[in-house]
Amino acid sequence: MGEVGGNLREAREAFYARLRTRHMSPLWTVLHDLVSDMPRREMKPAMWRYGDVRAYLMEAGELITAREAERRALILENPAWPGESRITPTLYAAIQLVLPGDVAPAHRHTQSALRFVLEGEGAFTAVGGERTRMHRGDFVITPSWAWHDHGNETSEPTIWLDGLDIPLVYYMNASFAERADSDRQEVTRPEGDAPARYGSGLLPVDYESRAFSSSPVFNYPYARSREALERLCVAGPLDPCHGIKQKYVNPATGDYAMPTIATFLQYLPKGFSTAPYRSTDATVFVVVEGEGHSMVGETRFDWGENDLFVVPTWETVIHHPAADTVFFSYSDRGVQEKLGLWREDRFGEPRE
Repeated sequence: MGEVGGNLREAREAFYARLRTRHMSPLWTVLHDLVSDMPRREMKPAMWRYGDVRAYLMEAGELITAREAERRALILENPAWPGESRITPTLYAAIQLVLPGDVAPAHRHTQSALRFVLEGEGAFTAVGGERTRMHRGDFVITPSWAWHDHGNETSEPTIWLDGLDIPLVYYMNASFAERADSDRQEVTRPEGDAPARYGSGLLPVDYESRAFSSSPVFNYPYARSREALERLCVAGPLDPCHGIKQKYVNPATGDYAMPTIATFLQYLPKGFSTAPYRSTDATVFVVVEGEGHSMVGETRFDWGENDLFVVPTWETVIHHPAADTVFFSYSDRGVQEKLGLWREDRFGEPRE
């Protein structure tokens, strides 16, 4: 098709201008951006070294109290979207510090949240009237619209990763939040009630699960999950792309533990380089144990314990563990699967 003549070009521009005055626009000028042949490449791979983040957190601890801040946390922003408080298109990540004696006041919100403990032993979070003690590697859920507060009655700081669906809820414009009248919510159930009632392979006889609900178990202890990974690695086989990778589940439904955030624990034995892999769910990785490097597209990340990195949508990733390695990761895979959008691409044999 030849170039558009001057008269026709001017006529089109005049037509488009008239459309704008009526709050309309021509599809043919934006179709290829709206319905792209592949996922857009605007998101960037990025890595945060725990030592650097921790130093800034401890400085923040000297400048502002947990009560003043409501939550003393540093947001991890994807370099593609500075100031937008998102690490992937739909998810948020931050590192939170709770110092000895701190109280993070009780509140609730429609956003769902996860906590993955990076440092500390024995601080607590209270969810829906029940407290749970937090230990390194524990995965803790705060369901949508559940009252929650945090405290640290130990002598050492506690630091954890916060993962929330804030960008997703913001895009839907479905955010609600409420602050409690007191810093700490009333404890109405004994500690350990939820795992006994819902997490022992038994459920109350009249328990009715709801579709797309969060797990009634809100603390998944790392010690138990780590033992399971070890046993599965011995039993085999190892998946070429994932090694041993398990998803955290709601014991009442078998679905993901959270409706909007899929969470995983993954074991890679020393020297087991994964096959190239990509998927539509941009994924945040935390190095729980081990050391090594990952190739995210053409970008190399050398990582160690507690470091974090993010793999963009539909970007190839290859992991090269130099020691036995455990990853915690999270993404919006569960949402994509329910919408029929999720897909993966497994490339076969590993390569450097």
